[in-house]
Amino acid sequence: MTDATAPRAGFFRSAWANPILLLVLTTLIWAGHSIVGRLAVGQIGPMTLTCLRWLMALAPILVAARPSLRRDWPALKTNWLYILAMGALGYTGFNALFYLAAHRTSALNLSILQGGIPAFVLLGARAFLGVRFTALQALGAAVTMAGVAAIAAQGDAARLLKLAFNSGDAMMLVAVFLYAGYTVGLRERPPVSALSLLAGMAVAAFLTSVPLMVWEIASGGFIWPTAAGLMTLVYVALGPAFASQLFFMRGVELIGPGRAGVFVNLVPVFGAIMAVAILGEPFAAYQVVALILVVGGIAVAQKGAGKISPSRR
Repeated sequence: MTDATAPRAGFFRSAWANPILLLVLTTLIWAGHSIVGRLAVGQIGPMTLTCLRWLMALAPILVAARPSLRRDWPALKTNWLYILAMGALGYTGFNALFYLAAHRTSALNLSILQGGIPAFVLLGARAFLGVRFTALQALGAAVTMAGVAAIAAQGDAARLLKLAFNSGDAMMLVAVFLYAGYTVGLRERPPVSALSLLAGMAVAAFLTSVPLMVWEIASGGFIWPTAAGLMTLVYVALGPAFASQLFFMRGVELIGPGRAGVFVNLVPVFGAIMAVAILGEPFAAYQVVALILVVGGIAVAQKGAGKISPSRR
């Protein structure tokens, strides 16, 4: 029995120590999230989806984290304000805006705009953590932001000058800013395991999303979940809410927020393929330009990533 299980245990240990594999899996799940977010429109309310995803995800998260929670509970209790803020902004805030944006923009734009996260991460890491980044990383961030600007302009530079953005794209940009802050904040996480931290923030996300669902019901926007809505709920609970968060936190732990954040640029690649293949969304010329820019950013930024020099930890 030991001989049969040892290779499997060795594989999982190796995978858990491989940041590239973990971060690529994360971006695959997030790209699928963009598609599912669009498919959920009219099938389940956005605030209902935000709230119930964490309620459903809590079961596997708490079961997986039970051994470490016993050990980490004192540290979690001491850092409850940090955990509440991270869960509210990175989990509740991001997803509430994400699902609202899905009602107003395409899955392709949802995917491409997430490529702006690395640029915000680099700026946030420099401003709040004192992390120095190289000229190549700065160039990569600039290229990425040019891609985001191309989406915001929708092929018309005059839209940028008039600040006439699509409301869904604008919501997604705010969501991107919140998740970048969450990514930077992970660098200062309390000394607990990734599972314990995920459990604490998932509880915080559920508690802070309940008022949003109550508001949706009171305002008449509640949609009783259809079969497709329930399937969406299962996916977002087990994928984006559970597996990808764990993979992403581990990736940040292994290589830091700056380098981990750059991998988010893979979301537009996977998301574009899925949006066209699954949803049949057209590829406009400005979206092609934006995709080239944000994908180019990962190559430029990663080239200088190994030279990051933090001035303080």
